[in-house]
Amino acid sequence: MAGILTLAGSAAALVQPLAAGRLVDTLGKGEAMTGLLAGLAVLVVIGAGANALSGYILGRAAETVVFSARMSLVSRIARLRPAAMDRVQPGDLMARMTSDTVLLREVVTRSLVDGFVGTLSLLAMLAVMCVLDPLLFGATAAVFAVNLAVLGLMAPNIRKATERAQEAVGAVGAATEKMLGAFRTVKASGAESRQIEAIRGAAERARRHGVTAVGWNALISSAMGFAVPAAILAVLGLGGARVAVGTIELSTLISFLLYLFYLVGPFEQVMNAVSQLQVGTAAVHRLQEVAALDVDPEPAGLPGPETGGRPASVRFDEVYFRYSDEREQVHNGVSFTVPPGGMTAFVGPSGAGKSTVFALIERFYEPSSGRVLLDGVDVRDWPLDALRAAMGYVEQDAPVLDGTLRENLVLAAPHATDQEIHDVLVATRLDGLVAGLPSGLATVVGHRGNRLSGGERQRVAIARALLRRPRLLLLDEATSQLDAVNELALREAVAVAARMTTVLVVAHRLSTVMQADQIVVMEAGRVRAVGTHQQLVAGDALYTELAATQFLTAEPDGEGARR
Repeated sequence: MAGILTLAGSAAALVQPLAAGRLVDTLGKGEAMTGLLAGLAVLVVIGAGANALSGYILGRAAETVVFSARMSLVSRIARLRPAAMDRVQPGDLMARMTSDTVLLREVVTRSLVDGFVGTLSLLAMLAVMCVLDPLLFGATAAVFAVNLAVLGLMAPNIRKATERAQEAVGAVGAATEKMLGAFRTVKASGAESRQIEAIRGAAERARRHGVTAVGWNALISSAMGFAVPAAILAVLGLGGARVAVGTIELSTLISFLLYLFYLVGPFEQVMNAVSQLQVGTAAVHRLQEVAALDVDPEPAGLPGPETGGRPASVRFDEVYFRYSDEREQVHNGVSFTVPPGGMTAFVGPSGAGKSTVFALIERFYEPSSGRVLLDGVDVRDWPLDALRAAMGYVEQDAPVLDGTLRENLVLAAPHATDQEIHDVLVATRLDGLVAGLPSGLATVVGHRGNRLSGGERQRVAIARALLRRPRLLLLDEATSQLDAVNELALREAVAVAARMTTVLVVAHRLSTVMQADQIVVMEAGRVRAVGTHQQLVAGDALYTELAATQFLTAEPDGEGARR
């Protein structure tokens, strides 16, 4: 519709020089010109109105394009596989979703319509000018051909400079996100100036490449500004001489000159469209890079294997895995079996591959070889949404999202009832915290939960997982920031959960490990031993060493030493 309206406005402009030439002839003959003046005024009004309405429609369409592009991009980002997310910077993704989509707005709306309409208008006017006087047209075409050739040489530089500028803008976002993500650590380290300088470097690159793009745009604008005056001078010189010798009429020269003046609009439209297309191409390329990243499949809405609500079993069968080709192997033939129900603890030195067990069960990553089975079914054969819906997962750093405490609790269980929420609050000793908050569950917890203590954030994460009533509960260092009183309460809650579901826990506290029905000892990406606490103390040297050293810090009563 915008294109049709713009064509209508251009058609009205196309007729105006002819009407003006006819008006000059009428004046020369002394005839009445009221009708011609009225017709010319109508053409001006129609042209202006059509262009104004076209501009509004294009602007509205442009905002819709930006909205659609952003939602498409955020949907893609939200479904990125963790392995793909490991290769990108969150700040750069934010820049692509904000500034790059704004650049896209022009290329898919105004530049396309202006380029199309401007080209048609330009060709139509040039055709009329050719009919009016082929010789004057030849002089005009020669001037414009030179400018178009110059434009063709300069336009690609705009795309390159814009793409580099946007990459630098992404680097600014990434550096800023890095600083804000560890804000207190940066301040405590006195590293503000160094972080500012890191951001300054990226911002300087963005400025430098932006200035380069502006320079190329200025050169194109100067070429555009030179083309029409040069053509007018050529037409005035050649056309004036031809009028003087009587080869053409004065009205023909005036009409031709008016067409030249009117040619400025379509010519600028085409030039600006070419320039914007180069800018937009750079934005499209950056958006396509995100589209090329690996994503999880869309939710299938299909049930997983028929297992009802029973606790799940887990089995690793000769699993090998590494996070990337550049990194060392993390799992080297890991095999173990977790029966349904009860608690299984994973212990071992740092880097043994304990947390990676959880990442593979959740299908954040795929094993290089071997199988991970849930209820005897390879996790790759489960619909991904059904697989993850069966689990509750507490990460090592227990992230809390900005928003209210209720929003964080029901993140994985949006339909939880008030009674269910109350029960998990009591189980995780959060009921006292909620009672003391000014707005209760409606209290905003701040960016990354910064209004909560480390232990409170950890309990919120655990409550969130328990509220889902999972068939498999994964706890990665779930008690690392809890004091003895709250840890005891949480151990009791986990013990209750272990009677209804399967609990897998990575733990460094002897008090947590000792209540496990089964302990898996890992070392250097392998399963070293499997058994109960008593069996492992008696039969595995590494576990005995860990129990006598690392776990002792969690035993205030000294019982760990006697055991």
